[in-house]
Amino acid sequence: MDEKKESNRTIHRENKIPGQIQVRNARVHNLKNIDVDIPLNQIVGIAGVSGSGKSSLALGVLYAEGSRRYLDALSTYTRRRMTQAARAQVDEVLYIPAALALHQRPGVPGIRSTFGTGTELLNCLRLMYSRLSRHRCPNGHYLEPSLAVAAGQELVCPECRERFFGLSAEELAFNSQGACRTCGGTGVVRTVDQDTLVPDESLTIDEGAVAPWNTLMWSLMTDVCREMGVRTDVPFSQLTAREREIVFHGPAEKKHIFYKPKNGSNQAGELDFTYFNANYTVENALAKVKDEKGMKRVEKFLKQGICPDCGGSRLSAAARMPKLRGITLDEACSMPLARLVSWVARVPGELPAEMRPMAGVICESFQTVAKRLMDLGLGYLSLDRAAATLSTGERQRMQLARAVRNCTTGVLYVLDEPSIGLHPSNIVGLTGVMRDLIADGNSVVLVDHDTQILSEADWIVEMGPEAGADGGRVIAQGTVPEMKKNPVSQIGPFLSGEYRPRMRKRTSSEELFALGNIHLSTGEIHTVKPLEADIPQGRLTVITGVSGSGKTTLILESLIPGLEAVIAGKKLPAHVKEISAEQIRQVKLIDAAPIGINVRSTVATYANVHDELRKIYARTPDAKALGYKAGDFSYNTGGLRCPTCDGTGSISLDVQFLPDVEIPCPECRGSRYAGKAERIKRTNKAGKEYSLPEIMAMDVKHALTACEDLKTVRQRLQVLEELGLGYLTLGEETPSLSGGEAQRLKLASEMGRQQEGTVFVFDEPTIGLHPLDVRTLLTVFDRLVECGATVLVIEHDLDVISNADYVIDMGPGGGMDGGRIAAAGTPDEVAANPRSITGKYLRK
Repeated sequence: MDEKKESNRTIHRENKIPGQIQVRNARVHNLKNIDVDIPLNQIVGIAGVSGSGKSSLALGVLYAEGSRRYLDALSTYTRRRMTQAARAQVDEVLYIPAALALHQRPGVPGIRSTFGTGTELLNCLRLMYSRLSRHRCPNGHYLEPSLAVAAGQELVCPECRERFFGLSAEELAFNSQGACRTCGGTGVVRTVDQDTLVPDESLTIDEGAVAPWNTLMWSLMTDVCREMGVRTDVPFSQLTAREREIVFHGPAEKKHIFYKPKNGSNQAGELDFTYFNANYTVENALAKVKDEKGMKRVEKFLKQGICPDCGGSRLSAAARMPKLRGITLDEACSMPLARLVSWVARVPGELPAEMRPMAGVICESFQTVAKRLMDLGLGYLSLDRAAATLSTGERQRMQLARAVRNCTTGVLYVLDEPSIGLHPSNIVGLTGVMRDLIADGNSVVLVDHDTQILSEADWIVEMGPEAGADGGRVIAQGTVPEMKKNPVSQIGPFLSGEYRPRMRKRTSSEELFALGNIHLSTGEIHTVKPLEADIPQGRLTVITGVSGSGKTTLILESLIPGLEAVIAGKKLPAHVKEISAEQIRQVKLIDAAPIGINVRSTVATYANVHDELRKIYARTPDAKALGYKAGDFSYNTGGLRCPTCDGTGSISLDVQFLPDVEIPCPECRGSRYAGKAERIKRTNKAGKEYSLPEIMAMDVKHALTACEDLKTVRQRLQVLEELGLGYLTLGEETPSLSGGEAQRLKLASEMGRQQEGTVFVFDEPTIGLHPLDVRTLLTVFDRLVECGATVLVIEHDLDVISNADYVIDMGPGGGMDGGRIAAAGTPDEVAANPRSITGKYLRK
């Protein structure tokens, strides 16, 4: 340590600028007291198999210390009002800049957030319309643009002499004074779904044909309806038009009825009761909703539609009046960003000379932000696109553009899987943005598996050699050429192209549709044009295309709801014209959504291992002697859970003006169980004794050995191991799993079953996967196909695409330039198609 201090003093004496971050004895999560130097002012890639410790180093050490030290420099008063990170478990981190992190899964924005608000481009556009537009007087005349609005002066109409003020930027905001009064600035309204009121017209009203009267209203409404002149003892389909009108829209008249309860009691009597028609029953119930439980009862009778007043623009009528270059604000917001950029570029030139300097400043501010977004391949999005409908990759790129727009210097940017959701063609733009950050004097650390983006790194640090307890070490580091030649490196062979991407035996073109065909015909929706798509049954089909090309719309918004409707015998979605899928009986979406919402959901509970272990431990002699049942071994409600942390395994310490510190429970040391649970042992066939808390602390790989003599537990753990999840700890919280891990864990219950007639849809399953793990995933797809399943994968990973039986490539571009099937066929056929952008990268 003394030598290190002396070295530091020497650096300062010689006035040298440090060239690297020095990390010493880092032990966050599974890191094995590692020492590593991270070059500054370069792009540094951190690679390694899933669970090897990449994120622990990048986020748990570098970002945690870089952000914490920056916040520590602020005043105590300021820090009290900010969420702060605890000190990382590391002896020393030297020369680390202030750090910003772009996480793998940005939060899903609320209903009021759009692409325009999230990027702040809408702020610039609103300012343009406030300061530069032609404002309309109360009598409908438009005034020429002038500096009067910016000066806060009253405007005078030259036609009618009416005096008024131009709208401010705040009065053009749908989250403020410019909101549509009908929808409150959300662009959508909830209305009664007429199709849900009488779902089965073969029933009579007495048999419960009118669904809202069964759950939202007293059963006596059928008696009132009868007094209104409607026959309640004939099938609803046989009612006259007048009777149906009364059921759906009849007036609120008071009727005198004789009511007899259907439960057979003698409490019959005469009542005066007001008639509630089916629509009003739902509307009345909605108005009285006070909690989530009440909303669930009502929402099945509702549908969300575009606001009839603002047309979905969210803006009030007044906010839709000012015009700039001949169009209104809502019309500008509906343009794809690429077109809007060209439109904004012409704004200053069409204004009076005295307004051009101000216009130039506003427009330049807009163009600076827009350029970053265009570089990141988001030019197909419009500013009015609801942020909640954006993909994870799109939200992450928004986050990145927001972080880099200020041209900072001396900042460490930590990017967690920036390639998520990116087509190979989009990665070119991403690397350009990273190079710009370096040129501005910053440093970039990225955690990723994509060899295309890792090839752009100046330096690579590889973690491993395996996952979980068998990882957490630096196994190789160096430049890309050095990593390609390093025999220890696991990513090196993929960087050099040594590994052949093709590993599945593919079906020939002639045999592709031999097992059946799913045909989908759709009308226009969003930016997707009318389509005719064919998908082979019993095969692996990959849907590809650049961001915004229509992959999600084709599969998640068209095919899945269409198949579900056909299977249930219900009406097809409005935009789905036809779907034919003989033999298909169920559809299963395996997506990257987090599993569970709190720390009580663990890998063992989700995989149905914990319940089995509780029963087994309840049968041990120790448990029987002490009178413990299976329920006592539950760490959620059982008698053996830790009383200090209440079975969560951790406690939060409030240190007033310092950040809350989350620490392992001092009583159970994170096991979630009270000490007496440790004394209840089970001896396996190998003669080794383990308590349940000890088993829960193991990863899947080691638990397999400990539970080898437990058939059901062993089988369930074996499935997790085969899915490449052997490194996960049984007691690990499921909400903290990566997107790829969550998908594979959801798939665990499906493995080994016969799957004829089942369609599995995977939405970007390679998220967080090392190329070696991708190969494991491909074997999983093979097993599903062998069991008779039809497997559909929305994916950008070239290894997965090249191993598909069939490829549907959407495009050719994104947004209005996409929405078509650019190419379809085997990977070789798509690679040979000049219209396919994906094909270009398959040929490389």
